Amino acid sequence: MKIILTHEVSGLGAAGDVVDVKDGYARNYLVPRKLAIRWTKGGEKDVEQIRRARKIHEIQTIEQANQVKAQLEGVKVRLAVRSGDAGRLFGSVTPADVASAIKAAGGPDVDKRRIELGAPIKTLGAHETSVRLHPEVDAKVSIEVVAA
Repeated sequence: MKIILTHEVSGLGAAGDVVDVKDGYARNYLVPRKLAIRWTKGGEKDVEQIRRARKIHEIQTIEQANQVKAQLEGVKVRLAVRSGDAGRLFGSVTPADVASAIKAAGGPDVDKRRIELGAPIKTLGAHETSVRLHPEVDAKVSIEVVAA
């Protein structure tokens, strides 16, 4: 099935790309999560619009990505969450939580879809996450999860 990606999908493509995927992957995962739309002849107009929007929002050069990386790595991020007595969290820390904590700490505005946690954060303490700023530049962000 041909689809048009509306957001970046790891391992598949960037916003505005037209890709072929299995029918079930498109119907059950990409389209319901609004990561893609079905390709149509009229959808070609949408592709250009999506690509223009992507160019506005994405980091254009490696130099810009390195500047944002320096800002991110210089920020001390503390995230206050509810936890039990043993240091286990009620739930886990999501990429959206990390993005809002970075913004609250005075860092740059980061898209939650670019934050890669690796394993879910379910304990108090210091954790490290990765932020994909550019295909060639990743920033490491240290997060201190504390009890609220």
